[in-house]
Amino acid sequence: MLLTPLALTPDHDIPGPLLTELTALYASDHAFQALSGDFPEPGDIRPEQVAAALAEELAHPDAEVLLARSAGRLVGVVITLARHPDPADPDPWIGLLIVDAAVQGQGHGRRIAERVEARFRQAGRTAVRLAVLDANPKGLAFWTALGYEVIAHRPDLQHGRPCTVLRKRLRTPRAAARIAVVDPEGAVFLFRYDNVEVGVHWALPGGGLEPGESPQEGALRELREETGWTDLAPGPLLCTWEHDFTHSGVPVHQHEHVYVTEGPRREPTGPHLAAAHATDGILTWRWWTREELRNAPEPVWPPDLARLLDRRDGTT
Repeated sequence: MLLTPLALTPDHDIPGPLLTELTALYASDHAFQALSGDFPEPGDIRPEQVAAALAEELAHPDAEVLLARSAGRLVGVVITLARHPDPADPDPWIGLLIVDAAVQGQGHGRRIAERVEARFRQAGRTAVRLAVLDANPKGLAFWTALGYEVIAHRPDLQHGRPCTVLRKRLRTPRAAARIAVVDPEGAVFLFRYDNVEVGVHWALPGGGLEPGESPQEGALRELREETGWTDLAPGPLLCTWEHDFTHSGVPVHQHEHVYVTEGPRREPTGPHLAAAHATDGILTWRWWTREELRNAPEPVWPPDLARLLDRRDGTT
């Protein structure tokens, strides 16, 4: 999918063929247009009305109209606002997202939202907001499924319609790798962490990748730094998984490669471990049996670690 800004002619008009596409897209979703009330006749939306509506949006200096194309077809339009008129509002906004009714349900809306979030993230923004009409439960369900959280209820500025305001923190993508070290009895070594966002949990040795580093290289380096063990190497891939947390004060969405290897039962060793553990929020460590993992009183990452290890061993 390509997401590109609306390009106007030198006279600041929408090119004729593009305006035809936009009009068809706006007119495709009769239910939404009837709900929004943005056009006097939702069943008879005309090119000049669409042009006027977009011109009104673009009159705001911080507004941008983005066109979404898939396989060359215009499948959606999204209007963003880099800064809200309220100076107390620090976040950019998604003002409108329309997906062609003929291709709804194919993931285009989600992909458009993800690309808009990426644009804001690259611009250094840390969150994004939007408003959904209270009479639009389908829209509310869509945005909450994407991780947007309700923060307020208030009328919209233009028409005074009751709306629900939602906000999503924009997380920085982070690649990481970990190693499950399994002893001869099948127990696995875990660290106990305390994270400012997710709290206390148990996780395998590992962490974020450095530039140019492969997941296996990163997992091995992190294992050495966190345990002092230099005689192990990552074995086969156990799983990949994704989760959210805060790293060094930055909200991140972490994608992890988790490897597994066999090693002796021992404790971490080395002169610099205490400082490294304090920096990473590591509280302690221990070896866990499979039964203990299945009944852990605190969260274990990845959450289904016992089942994954059992499956590797062929016991499930």
